[in-house]
Amino acid sequence: MAENKVVAELRDSFGKGAARKLRAVGKVPAVIYGHGTDPRHVTLPGHEMMLIMRKANAVLELDIDGTPQLALVKDVQKDPVRQIIEHIDLIVIRQGERVAVDVPVHVEGESAPETISNLDQTSISIEVDAIRIPENVVVSVEGLEEGAHIVAGDVALPDGATLLTDPETLVVSVSVPQLDLTTDAVDEPAEGDEGVEIEGEGGTSDETVDADSGESTSE
Repeated sequence: MAENKVVAELRDSFGKGAARKLRAVGKVPAVIYGHGTDPRHVTLPGHEMMLIMRKANAVLELDIDGTPQLALVKDVQKDPVRQIIEHIDLIVIRQGERVAVDVPVHVEGESAPETISNLDQTSISIEVDAIRIPENVVVSVEGLEEGAHIVAGDVALPDGATLLTDPETLVVSVSVPQLDLTTDAVDEPAEGDEGVEIEGEGGTSDETVDADSGESTSE
């Protein structure tokens, strides 16, 4: 976890205005709570947290005024447009503690020719050691035929992890893509109705030429 060592600074200013000033200088406001402790409001380095947040369920080894503290990222609030981190909620954890987390599902391999794999469940819930949370769980679809399916109970979990999601929950299915056979209708002249307009000096007449006989007719 050395890559997740972060220096946290205690803060005593709150509110939207204070948070805006922190973000303006590249810092992120956060709160740490859990295990019956009083909530502690801190600031974290913005760029460093953006890099750490690329992985789900990040565990931080915080340095708060020289005191070490393990914390699990519980919630991240982001600006919906700029996607910058606005606030982070952290939960205090301890060595050997087990936590319930949602872990992303990663699909690998290629299913049988002319089939596709469908990810029906993007994550599954597990209980695992707080400092051994996997980045994801891997599901292989290599060579699977149409109609094959993988449920949560089939997913390989890390050693010591317990599945919390219903084991019968569909995670991945394999199918043949349905082709859209509909085409735009094209108006074509009916058989035997092949008239040719004749344009004379006075403009277009109602006279047509029968394509079969070559004789002209007038209406």
